[in-house]
Amino acid sequence: MIKTSGLKKLYVTEEVETTALNNINIEIDAGEFVAIMGPSGCGKSTLLNVLGMLDNPTDGEYYFLDHEVSSYTESQRANLRKNNLGFVFQSFNLIDELTVYENVELPLLYQKVAPAARKEKVMAAMDQMSMTHRKNHFPQQLSGGQQQRVAVARAVVARPKVILADEPTGNLDSANGDEVMGLLADLNKDGTTIIMVTHAPQYAEYSNRVIHLLDGRVVSEKMSGAGRA
Repeated sequence: MIKTSGLKKLYVTEEVETTALNNINIEIDAGEFVAIMGPSGCGKSTLLNVLGMLDNPTDGEYYFLDHEVSSYTESQRANLRKNNLGFVFQSFNLIDELTVYENVELPLLYQKVAPAARKEKVMAAMDQMSMTHRKNHFPQQLSGGQQQRVAVARAVVARPKVILADEPTGNLDSANGDEVMGLLADLNKDGTTIIMVTHAPQYAEYSNRVIHLLDGRVVSEKMSGAGRA
């Protein structure tokens, strides 16, 4: 499903050139749950942004569903994103002015899904995340755990092939973090590919495989808790 070859990402200013990713060669199969780990500044979020087509690599090849997408335009990347990818962020990234229902509905509006089908999909996603009773609330009226449930509902409402999660438990206490990880694990069991950045070894154990980065390079890959089971 996903393959990179010689992937590099450089950030250049007038004073310094920073290598965020250096010769990344990875493959991720459909249905995998992969955790990406490493110290702060090692390139984890940069790699997730490239895999999620939020950013282009400086060099190398990136294959997504057998398409080499490293040189795609923003509009081409946007089309692939909206039809195949869902995102979950540490800071939730909900829109404060929209209700829970309207936040979850957003990806379907971008896809121009018909109103009746849109309502059915939104209600199903909220029910799956046990947030239907909060559909008319605004994000600031919810706890952190509830906000992340809404963010996960928004990520899955369009039934993406891949969910990319960047520290999805980073702003949550352990109970809510465990709950969110359980939701991601259930989605993976249903066939969704999950790629997650995390600092927490206990949450990496939910994955099939852990990729460790250091200084923009892959230094190790190993089977994890779910993969060893």
